[in-house]
Amino acid sequence: MAETLDKTNLGKLAPGDKVNLERALGLGDRLGGHLVTGHIDGVGTIVKIQQHDIAILITVQAPPHIMRYIIKKGSVAIDGTSLTVVDLTSETFLVSLIPHTADHTILGSKKVGHTVNLEADVVGKYVEKLLLQREDSDNQENKNSLTMDFLSKHGFA
Repeated sequence: MAETLDKTNLGKLAPGDKVNLERALGLGDRLGGHLVTGHIDGVGTIVKIQQHDIAILITVQAPPHIMRYIIKKGSVAIDGTSLTVVDLTSETFLVSLIPHTADHTILGSKKVGHTVNLEADVVGKYVEKLLLQREDSDNQENKNSLTMDFLSKHGFA
C-alpha cells in the first residue's frame, strides 16, 4: 500500500532480495525483549560497519524525526530486528550485533550505503505525545491531573 512504500525501503527491493519476517508475539507469551510493533517510522542509511571481537558494530544515519526517540541503551528496530542502542550522535546511532543476530537476520549481510527500515521505541512516542498534550492544554486540571486530589476525586485513592 502507499503508506508502506512511503515509509520504507520496500519499493526499492528486487525479486529475490531477503527481508526479515517474524511472527507477532501472542497475547499470553513471555516478553523477553523490546516493545516493537512492526510499524516503520522511516528509512535510515548504514554509514559504517566495524568488526569488534565477536560483535559487528553498525552505525546508522537516521532522519531527525526518528533520532528524536533514539536514546543510549534504548531500543530501535532495524529491518524488523529489535536492538539496543550502544551510542549516538545528533544524526547517527550505533548498534552491536551478536553472532546469532548477524547469522539469523538480514543485518549480517548489510553493507555501508544500504538503506534500512527503522522503528523507534513506541514508549518514547507515547511519552512525547502525552507531554505535548499536557503542554498544549489550556485547562489547568488537565495539566496537573495526576495528583492525590485527582486520584481521590475519581475513586483511586
